[in-house]
Amino acid sequence: MTGVSEHTLKEFVDTCRETGRRGLVRCSSGNMSCRLDEQRFLATASRSWMESLSEDEVAVCRIADGEVIEGPKPTVEVEFHAGILRTRPDINVVLHFQTTYATALACRATENINYFVIPEIPFYIGPVAGVPYLTPGSAKLAEAVTEAMRDHDMAVMANHGQVTVAKDYACAIQNAEFFELACQIIVLNGNAIAPLPESAAVHLAESRKG
Repeated sequence: MTGVSEHTLKEFVDTCRETGRRGLVRCSSGNMSCRLDEQRFLATASRSWMESLSEDEVAVCRIADGEVIEGPKPTVEVEFHAGILRTRPDINVVLHFQTTYATALACRATENINYFVIPEIPFYIGPVAGVPYLTPGSAKLAEAVTEAMRDHDMAVMANHGQVTVAKDYACAIQNAEFFELACQIIVLNGNAIAPLPESAAVHLAESRKG
């Protein structure tokens, strides 16, 4: 792969496989991208299974428009990966995942769910954005997700799944794991759920900014 070191490619593939092994995606659901430089990023191939991803299932795409530079056809969500990387120079990794409890909440009619039930959410993730249901792979979804992620590190796509961003692979996986844990706690507690006190959530969020 032109201009991509063996180490960089292997690290991307290994992280995708780890994401699958952790149960953050199922079969061909979910996708990942990682910034290579100011112009290019790596992305998983369309319909690839992250748990068994091969180096042949990785595409190099342009950040400017999501077009393929080299490799196979990328994920159908390549446009929002490119859009996020364009608008968020502070992040390097974009992960679209679909875990059980988080996606269960994404399918609820209830709006304004308070995800601040454990300290890890306000501290590591911050406020969670909501995106209405839009056709997967569509320009409208790409625009909506890109806009939501301008000032959020996690977004829930209604009836679809989640998107998180981070500076590196470890932080992206951590975001997904902590968010799934919070969603599991919310689902299992039902109406008995008690979120963090507002003052505690504010303090944690401010600590994160610091």
